[in-house]
Amino acid sequence: MLNDKIRETRERLNESIITGKSYEEIYKLSVELDELIAEYYIGNKEKES
Repeated sequence: MLNDKIRETRERLNESIITGKSYEEIYKLSVELDELIAEYYIGNKEKES
């Protein structure tokens, strides 16, 4: 489920870059993607413990 959110957000970010969206929109999506990736890695680290 989290993997799907990461994939979808990455696709939205790539599309916004390709279509020349505003810096603010690209930045917002980039931060959102970073947070999802961090959440993914934190979740995996907790599973290993």
